[in-house]
Amino acid sequence: MAQLSETYACVPSTERGRGILISGDPKSNSILYCNGRSVIIRYLDRPLEVKVYGEHAYPATVARYSPNGEWIASADVSGTVRIWGTHNDFVLKKEFRVLSGRIDDLQWSPDCQRIVASGEGKGTSFVRAFVWDSGSNVGEFDGHSRRVLSCAFKPTRPFRIVTCGEDFLINFYEGPPFKFKQSLRDHSNFVNCVRFSPDGNVFITVSSDKKGLLYDAKTGDKIGELSSEDGHNGSIYAASWSPDSKRVLTVSADKSAKVWEISDDNNGKVVKTLVCPGSGGVEDMLVGCLWQNDHIVTVSLGGTLYLYSASDLDKAPLELSGHMKNINSLAVLKSEPQVILSTSYDGLIVKWVQGVGYSGKLERKAITQIKCFAAVKEEIVSSGFDNKVWRFSLLGDQCGDADSVDIGNQPKDLSLALLSPELALVAIDTGVTLLRGTTVVSTIDLGFTVTACVISPNGNEAIVGGQDGKLHVYSVTGDTLHEQAVLEKHRGPITVIRYSPDVSMVASADTNREAVVWDCASREIKLKNMLYHTARINCLAWSPNSSMIATGSLDTCVIVYEVDKPASDRTTIKGAHLGGVYGLGFTDDDTLVSSGEDACVRVWKEQYWVIMIYCNLP
Repeated sequence: MAQLSETYACVPSTERGRGILISGDPKSNSILYCNGRSVIIRYLDRPLEVKVYGEHAYPATVARYSPNGEWIASADVSGTVRIWGTHNDFVLKKEFRVLSGRIDDLQWSPDCQRIVASGEGKGTSFVRAFVWDSGSNVGEFDGHSRRVLSCAFKPTRPFRIVTCGEDFLINFYEGPPFKFKQSLRDHSNFVNCVRFSPDGNVFITVSSDKKGLLYDAKTGDKIGELSSEDGHNGSIYAASWSPDSKRVLTVSADKSAKVWEISDDNNGKVVKTLVCPGSGGVEDMLVGCLWQNDHIVTVSLGGTLYLYSASDLDKAPLELSGHMKNINSLAVLKSEPQVILSTSYDGLIVKWVQGVGYSGKLERKAITQIKCFAAVKEEIVSSGFDNKVWRFSLLGDQCGDADSVDIGNQPKDLSLALLSPELALVAIDTGVTLLRGTTVVSTIDLGFTVTACVISPNGNEAIVGGQDGKLHVYSVTGDTLHEQAVLEKHRGPITVIRYSPDVSMVASADTNREAVVWDCASREIKLKNMLYHTARINCLAWSPNSSMIATGSLDTCVIVYEVDKPASDRTTIKGAHLGGVYGLGFTDDDTLVSSGEDACVRVWKEQYWVIMIYCNLP
């Protein structure tokens, strides 16, 4: 069976002009954030250990641990809150439709009995507090006229709830049952975040008016503010208290985080400014933060997490990043240590090192969307949606100068001759284009609709798959193709074709969930009945010794077959990636790497690839 060895997690989903409210559990030293329909549990002291909860039907927005660490409440854009256990495979306890629109924030009561949620709604229904195991309301929350961006539950008795939002108001409620007490109109712009101090004496609000204000937690009276001296120059999106309630962390659109000392007169003075170590672009705006134990976490608009040591703020932060959008391709470079490149359609290329994780983003001078992608040790070739094929030299963690060629048609697939990578075969709708470097050698109309292609490592043979499910084998001579054979077995359009590393076999897959392994010499079927997926196959990969082949599908599963054994002797990795698997590669004969729509990369180690045998019929 395959065992999950490492997960290179996606980053939090962000939106320009809005903060994100991440949270954590001091006991397990983990943090929670959301990306797509996934809730990510990430351990600060073990970055490669990641857990993912993917049961929301709509994009998740916020998640919080209960104070005892036993439960997690997560919410989504539909207004639904799901409450699930942190152990035993995340068993669902309760699910409630809390608001009629997106939920932006939620908080547990300190006794783990109640939850308050805020966000978008109809009429005046922007906030709701309820008993977590029955869903019954515990108060009325009037007073807001627009989206409520944040809410907070006082961590000590007497209980209080504070909310803030786009109507510039801070509303104060007493209970339970909770009733409106007063509105505070001290901000002149969106109030983005409100948080009680851990000792329950003070709460802070931060706003797009660049101010941070402090209030008495019991009465709601204003008692102080963050100093304007050395303050933020942009909207403040989030705040988080230190565990001892003596300091507070804020992040802003000015690309900085500030640590404030709260004096006895309840005013704040900057003691340290943490500048985002990025390039200084828009993506370096800081939109989220968390102070947990000795860790200070900040989140940039680009999704990058920066981990500082609270006891040594001068120490350079640990940078954790990755993809925010779904990963559409994956390449494993033949190097030591093993380097993995992954791409998403927004044009981001991320470099991962096996055993280490995130190793940087490959910066390109020309940022283009990526649809097709291939890489060798010293070069990257990609195509997007602009009819161009790009070539970049790979210089360590950076891309060198880029050259491109317009082939006049939309590329549908891309393959490199690995022994002479300057030779590339590009599939277009009506045929193929041969490239040598960035020069078009020839464009050949094949007379059928092309969906996939591959060129042999030495560049002497090409196989082209069609909409009709047929594989056309061609010899490559100069700038022309000569058809040698037509292979028929598939019952749907071809999606992917790959030669085995020893070039003795070729594997193909189609939209009708079937994969086939062919013998290159006899052109006969080597392995058939590979029909165990339930949806289209998006990708496949060979092990370096050519003994195993892995397929990834829209059905979220990865299946590993041994070529010399029947297809029924297979290993299935169920639910490998939420939303589907779109990239596969072997780093060695025992290690498989996968990527998918959940924007994560996972490394699977062979335990006993073929000892787990599934006997169910296709």
